[in-house]
Amino acid sequence: MQEQKQAQLKEQVELEIEAEYMLESPVRCFDCKEDFDTVHVVRLLRTKTNFTSTLPRRGYMVVCPNCRTVLSAGLGSRMALV
Repeated sequence: MQEQKQAQLKEQVELEIEAEYMLESPVRCFDCKEDFDTVHVVRLLRTKTNFTSTLPRRGYMVVCPNCRTVLSAGLGSRMALV
């Protein structure tokens, strides 16, 4: 049952990927221990605040393409991984 839920979640998340970036060399995910040479970028949208926020209305997260764990990475101003 758990594997079926994970497969459904993976399918749903694949539809919501904002972008995919290829890495210069393969790396290993610290969570699932799988090697990969691309990462996925997911867009964040602020949907609600109880105050006037000075934070950005949207942002991005870089995730492992295998297990969807959030990775310690960022996007630069030229939309390249840094």
